Amino acid sequence: MADPTSTTTPKPRVLVADDEQVIANTLAIILNQAGFEARAVFSGEKAVESLDSFQPDMLISDVIMTGMTGIEAAIITRNKLPKCKILLFSGQAATADLLEKARTQGHEFEILAKPVHPTDLLAKLRG
Repeated sequence: MADPTSTTTPKPRVLVADDEQVIANTLAIILNQAGFEARAVFSGEKAVESLDSFQPDMLISDVIMTGMTGIEAAIITRNKLPKCKILLFSGQAATADLLEKARTQGHEFEILAKPVHPTDLLAKLRG
C-alpha cells in the first residue's frame, strides 16, 4: 500500500476520446505505461461527462466522431478546465473546416494527423 505521507507528485491525468475504441484504448495503455494516468472514452459526450469526475490535465481527442465532435468537446473542456492541455488528432480532410470555424470563434487547438506515432504523442504531452 502507498505511503499516504509520500510526496510523490501525482501522475498527469489524460483523457483520450476516440469513437474508434481500439485507438482510444491503445493510446490509454501507451500513456499509462509511460507514467500518465490515462482513461479512454468513446465519444465527445463521454469526454465531457468525465470532466468533473476525472479532472484531466490533458485531453486528447479525435476530431471527427459521431455525435459531438472533438472540437466541441475541446471547447467545453477549455471552458470548464482552462488549464487542461488539449491535443486533437484526425485522419480526415473535413477537420480543416471544423478547426477554421472554431478559430473564428476564438478557439485555437493544436492538431496531429492520424495515425499518431506514440513517441510523437508523448513528446507533445511532455513538451
